[in-house]
Amino acid sequence: MTRTVARVIVDALSELGVRQVFGVVGDALNPLTDAIRTTEGLEWVGCRHEEAAAFAASAQSQLTGTLGVCMGTVGPGSVHLLNGLYDAAKSHAPVLAIAGQVPLAELGSDYFQEVDNDALFRDVAVFRATITSPDQLPQMLETAVRHALGRRGVAVLTVPGDLGERELTADRPARFSLNAPVSRPDGSAVHRAAELLDRSERVTLLVGEGARAAREDVLTLADRLAAPMVLTLKAKAGFEGDDNPFQVGQTGLIGNPAAAAALQDADTLLLLGTDFPYRDWYPEGRTVIQVDTEATHIGRRVPVDVGLVGDTGATVRDLLDDLAAVPAGFEGARDRSHLERARERFDQWRTGQARLADPSHDKGVVGRIRSALDNRAHDIRPEALAAAVDRIAADDAVFTSDTGMATVWLSRFVEMRGERRLIGSYNLGSMANAMPQALGAQCLDRERQVVAFCGDGGLSMLLGDLMTLKTYRLPVKLVVFDNRRLGMVKLEQEQSGLPEFGTVLDNPDFAAVAEAMGITGIRVTDPAEVEGAVRRAFGSPGPVLLDVLTNPDEIAVPAKPTVEQGWGFAVAKVKEIVRSHGEPGGD
Repeated sequence: MTRTVARVIVDALSELGVRQVFGVVGDALNPLTDAIRTTEGLEWVGCRHEEAAAFAASAQSQLTGTLGVCMGTVGPGSVHLLNGLYDAAKSHAPVLAIAGQVPLAELGSDYFQEVDNDALFRDVAVFRATITSPDQLPQMLETAVRHALGRRGVAVLTVPGDLGERELTADRPARFSLNAPVSRPDGSAVHRAAELLDRSERVTLLVGEGARAAREDVLTLADRLAAPMVLTLKAKAGFEGDDNPFQVGQTGLIGNPAAAAALQDADTLLLLGTDFPYRDWYPEGRTVIQVDTEATHIGRRVPVDVGLVGDTGATVRDLLDDLAAVPAGFEGARDRSHLERARERFDQWRTGQARLADPSHDKGVVGRIRSALDNRAHDIRPEALAAAVDRIAADDAVFTSDTGMATVWLSRFVEMRGERRLIGSYNLGSMANAMPQALGAQCLDRERQVVAFCGDGGLSMLLGDLMTLKTYRLPVKLVVFDNRRLGMVKLEQEQSGLPEFGTVLDNPDFAAVAEAMGITGIRVTDPAEVEGAVRRAFGSPGPVLLDVLTNPDEIAVPAKPTVEQGWGFAVAKVKEIVRSHGEPGGD
């Protein structure tokens, strides 16, 4: 029997192994959602906002490396997908978005809800097309999927409202024939890079997510070069843990002094599978070797002496084969003092951070002095909350984090040991991503622990999709860092010498809101109750929202604090004090 457009699309998604499709039903999508309804093994997850649907699909793609799928209906429904799709594009996550459209005869007439989808998605999509005839399928669908998977990006297929139920005149099964190529750089470039590394006395690795699949090879290379390993945030999952004696954490604003010093002290930097964008954190005047699968990434952040375009694992193995057993100028084994100094600094920094995360910290002499300056209300330290989650969460938990201070605390206090995974809006930097990404992650495996580090601003932006967690009985644990602020913006303002303005949030009791939605809600205001509350939350069945009132004045000191930042912060605090005394209700 000849199939309809909707049936061809849905059958192909099922054959590709897609297990969930996220979206909001209606209009042009009705034939598609009905086809999903009658397809075994494929689940429709009805969200409250299409942006959440796109985030959820992107999360699944990032965790599996396969295709994530979301849908938005005519006009506003498709527009709502846009931010989540931008996050997928910036994260190089293959996502297929099915967008509804007005009937074919009405295209171009400024019809009710009509939006030019091909123009709307032009910047975000590696492929976009509108189906104008049933006989364009399945070829157009095959092309869309190949673009999404082959170019690791977003493909958008628009389906007009009167096409979904129309039958093909020449039906055939969809054929995708997808293979992941393994590329390697030219041998002469590898030899040149090996020569530079052999002559280097102090090598530091900057390792990104692109090296994750080559973990053992990268560790072998770090050992051979006696090189400390600085991680990007997205490389935490895969390279952290006690079984990596080379890693020294992250650099950048969320990083630590040991990582910053490891980069600064090196004479040669080797970048593996990373496009770390913050140019200010690269030291100047160093020899730089970069390995990346994308030729366009080579040298776009820092000048590069040798660029190696290829798969990280294959390239590292070629480098290991080409490196001298005993480099010229070294008597016996390579000197390991650069690595040892970096690790010693890292261990000292971690010891200091552990003291900050101790719930009893503010009761000591130093803690009492500090709290008199930055925590007079004796709110819960976010460091203590993040550290408690790290201790209690499963070693195979999936973590998501909202952009802002929630990511800072996760990056510093949650170790991606074991089989833990981490995703967030770490390239686009969107708010409101943690909860919907956790939604997508939990749909993949309802037995695996999924923990969302939510900012109060981010959670409230897409609050309605808490109901999606409840409706589909998804046992996500939402940890809300409730500092009643847009905390990162507050810190940015103060470091620039500006008084805090526009960042205060008039929050509800989020635990009570969760309870009203049928979700277990736990509210914590006492530092002594944090550990028990986290254990209760993680031990409770179903979704749980843990609302923890954290200190709004907590400062995340960057890896290399500058005099200008310190001066700006001091000036801002003076302005805030003066303003608070001059305003009605000020002390």
